Amino acid sequence: MSFFDPLVLLLVAAGLYMAWNIGANDLANAMGTSVGSGALSIKQVIIIAGVFEFAGAVLFGKRVTSTIAKGIVPVDSISLVDPHLVAIGMLAAILAAGFWITLATFYNLPVSTTHSIVGAVLGFGLMAAYYGIIGFEEIKWAVLGKIVGSWLVSPLLGALLAYVIFSLIRYFILQKADDPYNVEKKFVLLQTMTACYIAFAHGSNDVANAIGPLYAGLNSLEMAGLAIPLWVMALGGIGMVIGLATWGYRVIETIGTRITELTPTRGFSAEFATASVVVLHSYSSLPISTTHTLVGSVIGVGLAGGLAAVDLSVIGKIVVSWIVTVPAAAITAAIIFAGLMGVGI
Repeated sequence: MSFFDPLVLLLVAAGLYMAWNIGANDLANAMGTSVGSGALSIKQVIIIAGVFEFAGAVLFGKRVTSTIAKGIVPVDSISLVDPHLVAIGMLAAILAAGFWITLATFYNLPVSTTHSIVGAVLGFGLMAAYYGIIGFEEIKWAVLGKIVGSWLVSPLLGALLAYVIFSLIRYFILQKADDPYNVEKKFVLLQTMTACYIAFAHGSNDVANAIGPLYAGLNSLEMAGLAIPLWVMALGGIGMVIGLATWGYRVIETIGTRITELTPTRGFSAEFATASVVVLHSYSSLPISTTHTLVGSVIGVGLAGGLAAVDLSVIGKIVVSWIVTVPAAAITAAIIFAGLMGVGI
């Protein structure tokens, strides 16, 4: 099939749109603590993201991409019926997840792009089962169970690690310093380093949310082999950086300023904890939510200063958006897939 086939072009455009959404929402989450603490400006964050997000995506993003592409829905079984069905289903999944994230970003809500795409791919799988293309039991429920389990564990790990790191910094450094303000100034450099770390970690995990379904669709159309093409990885990295640069400021405000007051020491603690948890899961091939992990880490830092330091009303809105994301994306993907099948794409 030619690269200029309409279905291929739609898949690539949808993948770029999804990557843009990830940059505007999820990457903004990852970098919001640096802006909220005053360690970095938005322009500086965009430059850092441009380098390290791209590096994480290209160098370390293949493991999770494979899980999203083939680890949830039995695409090989669907391809045996008709390869075009995989491409159409993955197109529906990307569009559904992208629409939901665009809506959430408009309302400044830091939703999980991982939840969105996993829910959307599951929605495609359920519709394929409904049409009799595969059996319901062929959906890889065990893999889904591991993914959902990681979603529950990762924010708790982030909160615990961030709580411990900031508590140690406060006890051994801040409380014993003659000039705490000077200590905070020194942590600006350290937070710049953790901003690089978290951008790399985010690229290694969340790029899969855009290019996993894209790769699955291209592979089914024999436009990509067993190895994920470098240009597909690059497309995801570039799209995420553009999303951060053009629309990411909306979610940066929520993460960086509304949950709890952030200083360079607090931002460093939250970012280091988040990046460490995300990289660990990327190595394990599990698509976790950087959003969940970072919010958990920010809460952990806030709790280290006492519960009163955390705005529970903002956290409540974020948690509600998390719960709604998976079923909303799944239902939307199912509707889009049915619609595309109906018009004969």
